[in-house]
Amino acid sequence: MSKIALVHDYFIQMGGAERVAAAMHESFPSAPMYATVALPHRLPHQLRGADIRTSAMQRLPGIEKSFRHYFMLYPFAIENFDLSSYDLIFSSSSGYAKGVRRGKNAVHVCYCHTPMRWVWRYEDYVNRERLGGVARSLLPMCVWGLKKWDMRAAQQPSHYIANSKIVARRIKQIYGREATVIPPPIEVNRFQPSNVIDDYYLILSRLVPYKRIDLAIEACNRMNRRLLIIGNGPDRARLEKLAGPLTEFLGLQTDSQVNHYLSRCQALLFPGEEDFGMAPLEANAAGRPVIAYNGGGAVETVVRGKTGVFFDEPNGASMAAAIEEFESYTWRQSELRKHAEKFDTSVFAFRVLKFLSSVAPSSCSEELDAGARLLSGNVSQRAWPRLAIAR
Repeated sequence: MSKIALVHDYFIQMGGAERVAAAMHESFPSAPMYATVALPHRLPHQLRGADIRTSAMQRLPGIEKSFRHYFMLYPFAIENFDLSSYDLIFSSSSGYAKGVRRGKNAVHVCYCHTPMRWVWRYEDYVNRERLGGVARSLLPMCVWGLKKWDMRAAQQPSHYIANSKIVARRIKQIYGREATVIPPPIEVNRFQPSNVIDDYYLILSRLVPYKRIDLAIEACNRMNRRLLIIGNGPDRARLEKLAGPLTEFLGLQTDSQVNHYLSRCQALLFPGEEDFGMAPLEANAAGRPVIAYNGGGAVETVVRGKTGVFFDEPNGASMAAAIEEFESYTWRQSELRKHAEKFDTSVFAFRVLKFLSSVAPSSCSEELDAGARLLSGNVSQRAWPRLAIAR
C-alpha cells in the first residue's frame, strides 16, 4: 500500500481553505492530516474523527486569539514534521504548509490558495487590517525574514495546483512556478432552493476589514434596503456603528440556518476582492444570484446577467447602482443551481485525483487512477472515493 500524508497550515478559523482540507480528508480518510495547530471546536465536521497530528505550537498560550502573533514560529513547526516515509504529500497552503520537507523520491503536490499575502502584498494587508503604528514599525524586518523563508519553501513542492487563474498568475510571478487551476469544492447538496423569496439582501462572511462589508452597508443605507449579516469577527463593532436601521447582525449560524437565509434572500452581496470566494457559488447552489465586486476570483465564477451582476468601483455608490441594475433582472433558480454544480465536490474530486494520478509515484498512481475512474462515470455523486491508504 502506498503512503500518503495530508498537510494544512492550521485549523484555527473556518473558511474556504479548511473546506478544501476537509475534502482532501474525505478522499483519503486513512491518511494522517498534519497541521501546526488544530483546535477541536474549529475543525470542519468531516475532520472530527480524523488522524490529525499537530506540532508543539498546539500548546502555546492564547494560540486561538493570538495565532497571528506567533507567525515567526510556523516555519520551524512545519519543517519539523517528519514526512520522510511518505510517497505522496498533498498540502493545502495559503502560508506555511508548502514548506514541509519530503523524502528524496516523494512527490509533494501543493494546493495553493494564494502566496502568503501578508508577505507579498504587505502594504495592502497592513492597510486593510488597520494595524497600529507600533506594529507597522516592527513588522517590516520580520516580514523580510519570512519572505526569504517563503521563497525557499516555495521550491519544496513538486507541483502546484491553484484555486483560480489569478492565484496561478501570482504563483508564476512570485515563485516562478507553473500551477494547474482546479477551483475549490462546493457542497452543492448542502444547499436547497426555496419557493419563498424575502425582501432582504445577505452577507455571509467573516467580519474582517478586507471583506469590505462596509460597502454593502453603505449601499443598503443609500437604497433603503434591508440587509442581514451572518458571521462574526473583529470588525463587527465598527460595522455596527455604520449600520442603518434596516441592517441586522445575526452572528454565527448553523448550516441549516445559513441555507434558510441564503435560499430566501434577494441576492448575496459579495463586496470584497477574494482569491476565489466560495460564497457566490454557495448562493447559486441555494438558487440565489450574487452582486459582486468586479475583481479577484469572482470574475471567474459569476456570469454577468446569468448568475449575478458586478459593480466596478470599490465604493458604496457603485454597489448601490449594481443593486438597482440587479433588480431589473429575472433570475431562474434552475440555471443558478446548474452553474454551481460545475464546482461540486465530486467535480473537484475527479479533477484532483486525475491530476495526482498523473504526477504521483508509481506506488500511488494506480490507486489514484482507480479513484478517478470511479468518479468519471458519475461526477455528480457527492462523496469522494474512500481510498484505503496505508499509514
